Formats: sequence, C-alpha cells, structure tokens
Amino acid sequence: MILSIPNAPAHPPACQIFLSGLSAGNSTRGKNCSKERSIMTYDQFVLRVRERVEEKTEASVRVTVHTAVKNNGTRRKGLTLTEKGINIAPTIFLEEYYQRFCMGLSEECVAGEVLELYARVRFRHSWEAKKLKDYGYVKDRIVYRLVNRKANQELLEKAPFRPFLDLAIVYYVMVEAAESGTAAMMVCKEHQELWQVTEEELYQRACRNTRRILPEEFSAMKTVIMELSEAFLEKAGDPKSEGEPEEEPEEEPEEVASDVMYVLTNRLRSHGAAAVLYEGCLEKIAAELACNYYVLPSSIHEVILTPDRHGFSYEELSSMVKEINESQVREEEVLSDHAYYYDRNRKELTYFPCS
Repeated sequence: MILSIPNAPAHPPACQIFLSGLSAGNSTRGKNCSKERSIMTYDQFVLRVRERVEEKTEASVRVTVHTAVKNNGTRRKGLTLTEKGINIAPTIFLEEYYQRFCMGLSEECVAGEVLELYARVRFRHSWEAKKLKDYGYVKDRIVYRLVNRKANQELLEKAPFRPFLDLAIVYYVMVEAAESGTAAMMVCKEHQELWQVTEEELYQRACRNTRRILPEEFSAMKTVIMELSEAFLEKAGDPKSEGEPEEEPEEEPEEVASDVMYVLTNRLRSHGAAAVLYEGCLEKIAAELACNYYVLPSSIHEVILTPDRHGFSYEELSSMVKEINESQVREEEVLSDHAYYYDRNRKELTYFPCS
C-alpha cells in the first residue's frame, strides 16, 4: 500500500489564492523555471533526486520512481521509499521541490528535505492486508470524499458512488490519518462484492465515520491564512533574522475584510470539501452568519463561504472560481468550476447550471 504525502510547502494555500482573486485579480501558476535551470525537465529532476536520496539511505530502503493516477484522471510522479519488511510505503511528490530547485535550491538540499520528510512519515510496522477483507474491521474506517463527477467518469465505472449535485461521493477505507499525510484505500466494486454490502450501507457508514474521524473546522479566512502562512514560513525557512522587528501588516482592502470570506474544511485540511455533507453543518453556519451564502469550491480540500450580502453575483463568483482553477489550483485538486448557493430557509445547497 502506498501512502501519498503532501508536497513541500512552497505555494500559498488555496484559500489565500481565492482571497487574492477577489482583491487583486489572478496571477500565474508560477511553474516556470529560471532560464539557468530550465534545461532540466521535471522527469529528469525526479531521476536525479532519486539518485541523491538513494545515496543517503540505508540498504534496507528501496527508492523507486512511482507514477500515481490521481483525482480528475491526472498523473503525478514522485519517489516511493519502500522499507524491507514494511508493506506500507510513502510516495513523496516533488513538484514544489522542483520549483525551488529552479529558483536555486541544490539537489543535495532537496534530497535532504525529502529524507527529513520521510523520517517523519515512514511506518514502523506493516499493515495486515488480510484485515481489508474483513468488513467487520474496515466498517468503522469507511469515509467519504467529494470529487468532480464529469472529470472522474472512468474512475467511477470501477467504484460505488453517490451523485451529489454535479459531484460524486466516493468511499475510502482510512488506514492512517495524521498531520503529515493520510493512507487510504479507495473502495472499488470488487471490495463491495467481497464485503457483500450495498452502496447505501457504505454511505450510512461513511456518514457516521467521516465526521468522527475528520471533524469539521469553520474559521474566518483571515485566521486560516495566518495559521497556514506561519506554518509555511516555518517549514520553508523564514528569511527574517532573529530579533528583527516584524513589519506592520498591511491594512486589508475593505472588500476582502475578514468577515467576507470563511473556510470550511476538516481537522487535517485534507479532502475537507466533504464537510459540506456533514449533517446540519451548512445549516449551523447559516444560523451563525444569519443569511444565505455562496459556497466556492476552492479545491477538494476546502470550500470558501461568502455571505450573500456583499454585492457579489453568482456569475462573478463562478467566473472567479473557473479562472483560479485554471491558473492556480492543481488539476488533481479541482473540485468544480462554479459556485454553489446555500438557502437557509430551504436548507438546501444548489447551483445554477450554465446555459
């Protein structure tokens, strides 16, 4: 079993990108390398880093290049570090390391950071694969995630799912859930047949488990950005010298004040957009905001909520979501290209299909 590890923190959180989208327009993805290093492609970079990492690891650890098929049919290439005698191996994707390499970070430093991350996320024991065949064991670990239905048609042919608006609810067995990453197995039709369970049973189990394992977090945008930005600076290396006085934060433009936008996700901020499915969650938020609100699918990991009292139109917000998806959000993390709307009187989340 392979554990997918998040990238190195070298890009702003999606919610911060949406905040910028409302205030100052969009920027580019920032994937271009400096001319000095642009000769090396990403695939070549992965191979070079594999060599560097392999030189620094013990003989009991095998370092291989792994290509994973991810959400929305995308493919990503990274390094899988397999330890002898352990049947769960983390895959560390290197896209952000590549960006930093293009900006001057050495291969040695990249390899060192990859190994530091591996030391934090590696498993010390094997997962008993036979347990996955026992529904009595996995039933309390079944959770759901939200994905784009149209972009995952091929995937959904092989897995039980439930339509939700223009999205799809899919099911996973959560093997491990930690701040550094999650290990999960997608529930396919072959598992459903093995366990002799219906999609309805999977859904009911997931409704009970997901909120328990991954409780929701609802915060003002400003609070979330401050937390994530501090974590980003700490991991990426804050250039400020010790004791240097901090600059006064710039005053926020009136149109993006902290009460304009909120973030809904889960405690791990991983696949947190599924929190919109939690029973009573959207209703509770509507009561707190005392109005209807728009739901912006910033990624599969979180949604942005903005009260319907600030002059934004559904068309404007949907256009912004689409533009930011195309320029800022990884293809595999895109959830939807338009906004949704929650009506607190009808207690209903809906959307308006484009004509």
